[in-house]
Amino acid sequence: MATLDINTFFRTLNQKLEPPLQSHLKNVYSCVALSTLAAGLGGFVHLFTGILTGGFLSSLVGLGFMIALMSTPDDGKNTKTRLGYLLTFAFLSGLGLGPLLEVVIAIEPAVIPTAFLSTCLIFVCFSFASMLSNQRQYIFLGGSLMSLLSVMLVMSFLNIFMGSYLIFKAQLYIGLAVMCAFILYDTQMIMEKRRNGDKDYIWHSVCLFLDLIQVFRYLLVILTDKESNKKKK
Repeated sequence: MATLDINTFFRTLNQKLEPPLQSHLKNVYSCVALSTLAAGLGGFVHLFTGILTGGFLSSLVGLGFMIALMSTPDDGKNTKTRLGYLLTFAFLSGLGLGPLLEVVIAIEPAVIPTAFLSTCLIFVCFSFASMLSNQRQYIFLGGSLMSLLSVMLVMSFLNIFMGSYLIFKAQLYIGLAVMCAFILYDTQMIMEKRRNGDKDYIWHSVCLFLDLIQVFRYLLVILTDKESNKKKK
């Protein structure tokens, strides 16, 4: 029965995605996987070596590499250069997670693998859900998601003065839900761009990598907050 279900799943996937799009998505998700490994290396460097540490400067440099990637159009000959920009940006993103990882380890180290595995599961499930859904179904989420991000930004600013734990918790769960929805949205946007002739899989992978790392960040904070509350009790 399980084998039959898997065969049916892949048959449906092949029907939904034409071969050029399948090839493009393989390249996109390969880049996401490489970026995730680079980010993991960045977190490792911060935690276990004194070579580099995450902070404002590393985030600023990482932003510079993302701008460099965005400013370097794909001409078919500069793939290695652009991939280098992507992996450096991913490495610095992981380095920037270092201070948060230090806090998590001080409270409960087991939260990190739990959050990572949960992030991978969420990412895979939402990606496949987007691929198998009706075309353009989730593209219309874009305006609503940007509005929610604006509301969250205002909430964050207000909570600096209010210091409300309830608002903090609401931000975490709303933020996690928004980033999960962005996986749906960005996956379909990538598919639509490829169908319209955009073959830049390296830049397309940036959106999904940012979604993945933000989901991981939210899960880290949510799970660590729960562990902290348990210890207080």
